[in-house]
Amino acid sequence: MTQLHGLTVRQIREIFKSISSDALPLHWLDGWLSYVLNQPLAFFITDGDYQPTEDEISNIQAGLARLSSGEPLAYLIGRQSFWGREFLVNAHTLIPRADTEILIETVLNHPKFKQNTDRLDDITKPITILDLGTGTGCIGITLALELPLVQVTLVDVSTEALNVAAQNSQRLEAGCQVLQSDWFAKVTDKFDLIITNPPYINENDEHLARLQHEPITALVAAESGLADIRRIIEEGRAYLNDGGLMVIEHGFDQAAAVRTLYEQAGYANVRTVQDYGANERATLGQYRQDDRGGE
Repeated sequence: MTQLHGLTVRQIREIFKSISSDALPLHWLDGWLSYVLNQPLAFFITDGDYQPTEDEISNIQAGLARLSSGEPLAYLIGRQSFWGREFLVNAHTLIPRADTEILIETVLNHPKFKQNTDRLDDITKPITILDLGTGTGCIGITLALELPLVQVTLVDVSTEALNVAAQNSQRLEAGCQVLQSDWFAKVTDKFDLIITNPPYINENDEHLARLQHEPITALVAAESGLADIRRIIEEGRAYLNDGGLMVIEHGFDQAAAVRTLYEQAGYANVRTVQDYGANERATLGQYRQDDRGGE
């Protein structure tokens, strides 16, 4: 184990720089140091000569061991930023990722919802949103806070994850409802929007080893990662209001297959959006009960 006793913050950071890697990012190491010292990152510059106490060194080294094993920083500190807000996380939830923010941007810019944002005086009926497989609740809660007059339901099969989502909704005063359900099994209402970041990784994907600390059931799906997406698209038709929108996050190489699933199920206006790394990250479609189309 790297010995840090008797070193200053500046010296510790130099060691961190030397041991950092793709698997052990420097921002994890700096984030953990900041958390243990209860100081902002600017402290490293202004007070680089500070020498941590023995208790602080013990905590730093304990966290360093966990980070070195691949455990993400978010699980150590119990929170992760998403769309400018801090969300509680634990080992029962996936860690919110920046790429998923494209789902928020897509909804906020969609004509179906942008009109409600731009014309507040005309809103008489709340927008109803179902965040399916909610995890931390970051998607549904963010939409609840960004859109006017909405009713958001957070659904997850995991009661442990749903407890975290409920805590996040309460902390952020989002007013979301929570429902424990295996996808649509206990859902009874219809919605204007169904949005989801479901499991979509192939169970043989080589990158899974780097995700070993996150809940496997929230990551992996059968049929080359498409099984849950197929089910959501097909079953979701019965839970969308006429002309309702479905938005699904998926793998960078699954867009064509997901578009086909939408189209085979009768959705219209099917299109894919790219994430901030120019990867095809989410696909959306609308469903009409009568003519299966239209904006």
